[in-house]
Formats: sequence, structure tokens, C-alpha cells
Amino acid sequence: MDKPSCDECIKGTVHQGQPLGKEEMIHGLNTYVIGNRTNPRGIIVVYSDIFGLPLPNNKLIADAYTKSGEWLVYLPDFFKGDPVGLKTADVLLPVDAAKQSSFAKYTGMLASAPSFVMWMTRHKEGPTNKVCMDFLQALRRATPTSQKIGMIGFCWGGKYAIRAGLESNMIDVDGRKVPLVDAVIGLHPSHLAVPEDVEALVVPVSYGWGLEDPAVKFEQKAKVEEVHAKAKKAGRKMPEMEHKVYKPGRHGFAVRGNPDDPLERACLEDSVTQVLTWFGRWL
Repeated sequence: MDKPSCDECIKGTVHQGQPLGKEEMIHGLNTYVIGNRTNPRGIIVVYSDIFGLPLPNNKLIADAYTKSGEWLVYLPDFFKGDPVGLKTADVLLPVDAAKQSSFAKYTGMLASAPSFVMWMTRHKEGPTNKVCMDFLQALRRATPTSQKIGMIGFCWGGKYAIRAGLESNMIDVDGRKVPLVDAVIGLHPSHLAVPEDVEALVVPVSYGWGLEDPAVKFEQKAKVEEVHAKAKKAGRKMPEMEHKVYKPGRHGFAVRGNPDDPLERACLEDSVTQVLTWFGRWL
């Protein structure tokens, strides 16, 4: 079992214990692997938030998806060993926001800003998109046609998970065009470009929006719905779309929250249910 890099970081989650999977190279990326390797019903690819594999919460969420014994779950290091440092997680995604003073929040953000800006320059959209889609292309070509692939993205990863379902990312496999994945979920998806990232989707997508998310404005939900309504009106055949709303749903509600707060605990638990229900339906 791979030990987490920081035991103290296993907080803000409803999942108990240590991560149970192993890290190995999958299609060129170091990947946390957990679940049914023998005869899985399907494969679930997880694109984490910016804290990546070092944040144990991300691995514990992957573990939670495998409890039924149906799924094989891949959590690739799409950041190639360069996620945002865990100290920043306590600033941006505090476990208990009520205990974080405004002074602590903003001084922490100022202190981390220079390194975060440098990180952003190393992870621009073009190269980031290529790393993700290259992995998915290799996975799709290596996966039997009878087996389906789902993708779930959190925050930063939400954008790229959703883009994996675009018509423009379809590839040729055995003489026919197929999507990279068969179903998608985006939870508090950040940096989503509307309409570009959502207009020409060819697979069913489930979205999770936080009512009080300052980073991913709740108004984004209506913008996405408007794009899809216009596409349907114009005669485009749209796959099924689902929108779930979480309250309070502060940013990162599906990854890190206060499990002692009933509402935040519900966000953490219900987001797992959303994922398993959606993939149970489409994969």
C-alpha cells in the first residue's frame, strides 16, 4: 500500500483509513490504481483537483468508488509530479471555513500567490489538455470495445473531464469514430469555457454546482443550460445532461469539507452517490 505523504492531511473527508490502492505507470503517467482488475464492469478515470495524488482525500474518494467491486479506478497524475503544494490546500480549501479568519485567509493567499502564479505558467491549457487527452486516447485504444469508460473531474480536473466528451476529441478505433469516454461527471468544474467546452458534447454529462461557491460561480450552471437549450433548438442531438445543486456547496465541497457539519457532510457523501449513480446508469 502506498502511504500518503502527509497523515495530517487526511482530514475534511468522510472516508476512513488510509488509501488502499497502489501507484504504477499507466499509459505514461504515474497512476493511483484501485478496484477490480480482473473483470470490471467499467473503468472510472479520476482527474483530481490541483492538489493531485499527494492529497489523500483524492485517493480515498477513488477507493470509495470501488466498494461495490464493480469498477476499476485510475487516478492519474495529470500534473506529472507537479501538483500545487498541500499547504495551499489549508488556505484555499480549509476543512472548517468558519474557523478561518479573513486575516488568515487573505494573508495565506498573498503568501501563496507567487508560487501559484508560477505553477499556472507551467500548466497552461494547451499542454494540460494534451496530457489528459493523450492518456485517454491510449486508454481507449487499449480497452476492449465491450468495456465502457467514465471520467470524473473535480475543480481543475472538471474542465478536462467534460472536454473529454466533446465531439472534437473523438478518435478512430477499429474503423469507426468513438468518444474518448462514455460518460462524464464534473464537480465544481473551474475555468470552464462556455460555450466551447460544453456545446458539442457527445456523451451524457452530470454536473455538480455549489450554491455558495466563490470560485465557480453558481451562475455558470444557467449559462451551460442555455448553451444546451440553444443547441437543441438549432436541431443538434444532445446527450442527456444532469445538474445537481449542493448547499452550501463552498468550493471543493466534493473533496474537502467539514464532516462535523451536517450540510457539508451531506455534500461530501451525496457527491459520491452522484458519481456512482450516473456511472451505474451509463457504463
